[in-house]
Amino acid sequence: MSDTLEHVTLTIDGAEVSVPQGTTILEAARTIDQDIPVICYHDATTSNGLCRICVVDVNGGRLLQPACIVPCQNGMVVQTRNERVERSRRTILEMLDSAVDLAQAPKIEAMLEDYQAERDRFPGAERRGQPVLDDNPFYMRDYSQCVLCWRCVQMCAEDAQYTFALTFGERGFHTHISTAFEVPMPESTCVFCGQCVSVCPTGALKPKIEFGLEHGWSLEQLRASTRREKKRRPKE
Repeated sequence: MSDTLEHVTLTIDGAEVSVPQGTTILEAARTIDQDIPVICYHDATTSNGLCRICVVDVNGGRLLQPACIVPCQNGMVVQTRNERVERSRRTILEMLDSAVDLAQAPKIEAMLEDYQAERDRFPGAERRGQPVLDDNPFYMRDYSQCVLCWRCVQMCAEDAQYTFALTFGERGFHTHISTAFEVPMPESTCVFCGQCVSVCPTGALKPKIEFGLEHGWSLEQLRASTRREKKRRPKE
C-alpha cells in the first residue's frame, strides 16, 4: 500500500489545482494565492462554517458552499468571486454592519469597502447593545462589537486551553458570548491565558491597558484597573 495521499484535481477560477484528498476549498485556493475572505475561520481553530463569508460557487449549484469546511472533489469547478458570490458576501456584511459596531474590526471594514456594501441598507435594524464588562484585571469585554465568530469559545475549549470558561448565552438575535450562568470572569473557570483575546477579530476582547490608553485613562487609572485587592479572610 502506498504511503502517499491520494490527490484530487479541480478547477478554481479557471486554474487547475491538484491537492491531497480532504483538503478544503479554502486551503486549495490558498495554494494558488487566491484570496477567499474569512471571519469565523482562523488557522488555530476548528472550522465550523458559521459566518458564511467564505461561500463559493461550486459547479453552479443551487446553494453556495462554505469554502472553509467543504472538501475538494475530483472535477469540481469552483468560482470564488462571481456575481452570486459577491451578492451573498455583500448582504452578509451589510447585515453585520447594521447590528454590530465594527469600528475596531479593520479587516471586516476592508471587506465592506471591497464589496461596496451599502452601510445604510437596513436603517431600522436593531443594534446589539451590550454593556462593557470590566470584571477582571486583564482584559475588557465589549460584546457590542462581537460578531459571534466563536473563535474565543473554541480557543477556551478543545482547540487550545480546555478551560471551558466561555459559552453562548440566550438565543436568536440576543445570542451573545458569556460565561456559564453569566458569572463574572474571576468566578468562572478562566485562567486568564489571553488566548481568547488573541483570536478576537473585532475588538470585543481587548487587553485592559490597550483599552485604557485608547480611552485616555491616566497612569493612576491604568494601575488601579489592572490591580484587584485580594479579599481578606474574615477573622474567626
